[in-house]
Amino acid sequence: GRRLRTVTAVVTVAVAMDGGVGMVLPGYVAPAGPGGAGGSWLTGGKSAGAGSATGRPARCAKRAVRFDSRSVGFRRGGARVRMAAEDEKKTGMVETAEKAVKVAPAEKKTKETKRDAVPVPLEFKPKRESFPELVLSRTADTIDDIKLHFVRKYFPDKSIQGSNRPRVIVLGCGWGGHALVKTIDTQKYQVVVVSPRNYFLFTPMLASSAAGTVEFRSICEPIRASNPYIEYIEATCTGIDHMKREIQCVSPTGTEFAIDYAHLVVAVGASTNTFGTPGVARYCHFLKDVDDARRLRRSIIDQFERANTPGISEEERIRLLTFVIVGGGPTGTEFAAELSDFLNDDLKKYYPRLITKVTVKLLNSGQSLLGQFDAALREDAMKNLQRNKIDVVLNARVIEVSETSIKLKSGDELPYGLAVWAAGNGTRSLVRALIDSIPEQSGAKNQVLIDRWLRVKGTTSVFAFGDCAVSDVDPLPATGQVAAQQGSYVARLLNRNVCLACEIPVLLPKKMSNDLTPEQFADMQSELSGKRNKIKFAKPFQFLSLGIMAYVGGKKAVADVDAGDFQVGNVSGRLAFFLWRSVYLTKQVSTRNRILVLQDWIKTRLFGRDISQF
Repeated sequence: GRRLRTVTAVVTVAVAMDGGVGMVLPGYVAPAGPGGAGGSWLTGGKSAGAGSATGRPARCAKRAVRFDSRSVGFRRGGARVRMAAEDEKKTGMVETAEKAVKVAPAEKKTKETKRDAVPVPLEFKPKRESFPELVLSRTADTIDDIKLHFVRKYFPDKSIQGSNRPRVIVLGCGWGGHALVKTIDTQKYQVVVVSPRNYFLFTPMLASSAAGTVEFRSICEPIRASNPYIEYIEATCTGIDHMKREIQCVSPTGTEFAIDYAHLVVAVGASTNTFGTPGVARYCHFLKDVDDARRLRRSIIDQFERANTPGISEEERIRLLTFVIVGGGPTGTEFAAELSDFLNDDLKKYYPRLITKVTVKLLNSGQSLLGQFDAALREDAMKNLQRNKIDVVLNARVIEVSETSIKLKSGDELPYGLAVWAAGNGTRSLVRALIDSIPEQSGAKNQVLIDRWLRVKGTTSVFAFGDCAVSDVDPLPATGQVAAQQGSYVARLLNRNVCLACEIPVLLPKKMSNDLTPEQFADMQSELSGKRNKIKFAKPFQFLSLGIMAYVGGKKAVADVDAGDFQVGNVSGRLAFFLWRSVYLTKQVSTRNRILVLQDWIKTRLFGRDISQF
């Protein structure tokens, strides 16, 4: 056989559906590396077609699969590493791929087609599943998850607790981290959650808890209850060394320590973005966590008690009872709606002399509220808020916040008693440090860049998803719905033994480690080569959108209902409110939470919201 400077590989595989992670890549062509053999882990490490890297002719790319550890492409440091079998300088002769292709005897009689020649290298373009295909895939995933939960609950293998399993560290207990912890196979991995808080929070109802409609504990679940076989460490991650596979942490008491990992999951979410506006961090309330909601709930009552103090001027009383919410997204809009209900349903009874002096203002720097929604729904939301006596101010950009007033870019100055900042997401210091430490992240702005399989670009063992990550190929909205699906997807990738160091992840045999290195691949060559025509590639993540909804006060809501890429319809008013409550009740992460939330709704309806201060 003649040595080639450029070789490409053609792979034809046929695989059955595998629960939403496995996929078939028919006729995929791996680009050839400069001065080396074609074929890589993109095609299962095959080097078939014109000739192998060892100089032996390949025997028909359609029927045989050849693995050569010297011509495998791996993701290391985000760049493709080619292990060329021969030095380019050893041959001075270059022939066309068509002349070099040798057809096996069994194929000589077949009609010549374009596949007899080595095709031009193609880029990887995975097929996007249709809505029925995506639903079928997710159904299969759910069945696998139910089996896993059943075995974990009723047939636990206690012998694995002290066993030497690969360690998966999860940073964060939000939507993505919680979904991963629920779905991952703890018999296969030692899962360690590192987070300053030990619970999952149902954030869409945080505004309701700040107004007293539901209690804080009703929308929280301890992370240890999510999966009793994980380990939890109360600490804050301060640094990530992806080369050493190690994280640095600090406990609430100031103790510093390091933990090594086999796989790292970064799901720390985002901070509140103040846009550098002076005075925001000092004088405004935020709405990101239970502590924020608790402080805000107490401050609302405080404002009324201070306004009720004898001897203060009428002007000061009006200022104290002016509530300003900055940000016209779902968080700001829903809190304004919940506050309006609190005022009209409960505080009106307890403070009848003060309620006429209350003003609620909702400021938004854009031209409309709820920018993610349909135009008709935005209009319905605006009218309903105004009907509930909420003063909506559009094109109002805040440039400074002082102790008693908010200054707008237009020059207007608004006196206020309590301000809530809900104007967007910012970058956490850990995420910024991770971006700065990886050369392949040079194009990242405020979020870590990830690939189609949610791996951090420039690393081989780090995943990221949720508000702290974004794909430059298919950017998605920063919602809990997206993060939860991403967390479950990564857990299934790990459960199904996917080669994470491969440029295109390959589903490996169950007994094989998914933490491959180029050196380890040579030892597994014979086992992989026996899997001819059975190579399966992991499906990239695909988001299944079910729509978005928001509460707008007065027992009314707006809902934009989707089914994947198709818009089912728009709903507003009382029907949308019923849909909103039904979805939020069923989406609670445990039966306990569903019962508690339903109990809170009934209690609020019958007895009103509690105004006690704690």
